[in-house]
Amino acid sequence: MTLHNNPSEASAFTRREFLHTGLTMASAAVAVPHFLQRSALALPMAAPGLSSIAGVDEDRILVVCQLGGGNDGLNTVIPFRQDAYYRARPGLALRGEDQLLELSKLGANGSEGVALHRAMAGVKSLYDDGLCAVVQGVGYPNPNRSHFKSMDIWHTGDTSGTGDGWLGRYIDSECCGYGKGESGKDDGTNRGVGETINPPIAIGRTAPLALEGGRVKPVAFETPDLFRWMGEDVHESLVDPYEKLAQQGVAPGTDPHSNAAFLMRTTLDAQVSSDQIRQAVSRQPLVRYPGTNLGRQLQMVGSMIRSGLKTRVYYVTHSGFDTHSGQGGANGRHAQLLQQFGDAVKAFYDDLKAQENDSRVMTMCFSEFGRRVSQNASGGTDHGTAAPMFLLGPMVNAGVIGAHPSLTNLDQGDLKYTIDFRSVYSDVLGSWLGAKDPDAILEGRFRALRVVKG
Repeated sequence: MTLHNNPSEASAFTRREFLHTGLTMASAAVAVPHFLQRSALALPMAAPGLSSIAGVDEDRILVVCQLGGGNDGLNTVIPFRQDAYYRARPGLALRGEDQLLELSKLGANGSEGVALHRAMAGVKSLYDDGLCAVVQGVGYPNPNRSHFKSMDIWHTGDTSGTGDGWLGRYIDSECCGYGKGESGKDDGTNRGVGETINPPIAIGRTAPLALEGGRVKPVAFETPDLFRWMGEDVHESLVDPYEKLAQQGVAPGTDPHSNAAFLMRTTLDAQVSSDQIRQAVSRQPLVRYPGTNLGRQLQMVGSMIRSGLKTRVYYVTHSGFDTHSGQGGANGRHAQLLQQFGDAVKAFYDDLKAQENDSRVMTMCFSEFGRRVSQNASGGTDHGTAAPMFLLGPMVNAGVIGAHPSLTNLDQGDLKYTIDFRSVYSDVLGSWLGAKDPDAILEGRFRALRVVKG
């Protein structure tokens, strides 16, 4: 879809087409501000006379942390008592108390004989405080070892890797309040009077497929500096017309029910809301975050939560885990990535606790696949299959869930998965986010894993 600088030329666009187009906050449109829905901005509206949105638990938040590139789960959660581990990885295996952080049993069923990489002291601290569930052997049938295809499978919750994102479908079905207008007629947006949309927010250049719904589109931005109308940076002559348009809502003579009026109202709503988002992100955190990319992302999420935005789902990404060579064991690139991960999530929960928001926020961490059991000839590991997931927060059943996959009964040199990732999704959707029908959202029946308390 091509966007016209003159809103009056937008008559060919329907509201449905607009809502079906991906929306990214890093856009720098000149004569038209960022094309976003009102609530991208996570500012939902209750029905008239009500202070909250019926059926939606606005207190609960999910933060998704993607470990991009295929994290080596075998050197993340280490079966240090199995000889097969050391035989398969003579140059990468971790040994001894100076390299391992053994996980004590916290009431779950799989913690015996496993440890975290020494670099993950931040995660170990959360584990010891009862704030971390480690789910072992997570994968899916007939695993795909392509980064792109496997990521699509995780994002859609479908082994075909096609369709809308699983969280996008959740937002569509549970939070958006789609329906008919006051007259009972479809107003072109499928949005009724007083109803709301709560798009998720991703920190990054583009929004992940997991957040893409059929009706509600996610918001993505890299920095708060880009989260604004940038026409004034181009030429000062654009400022006065823009401000007049903002005051009027639509251009003089424009049919208020036209597509052009719809686009103008949407962009102006986005401008007002983007100011609030940037103000929220600019708040100084209550704790010191590490100066890493993941630390910066989680600091922004923490600031938005502290400011009271009503966004239900946030998404951050920690990349670089495609360690085909020079991975290192106790030290090296993989260890650095794990330390950045551990330090960032520890600071995040310290911040949430200082805000008194920690009980509201669950964090789910995953990677598109693990690595092969045996190291390769380049001192690294190649694409594999099953890997651990981490779920963080006071609401999780802390401990290690599930037995570590066998290191001898393999699938063409790879671990056989023991827990379908959609079982985790089902529990997150039903037990935490309050979805009425997780099976309908996941488009299949998956037994919830019971990672969430109660």
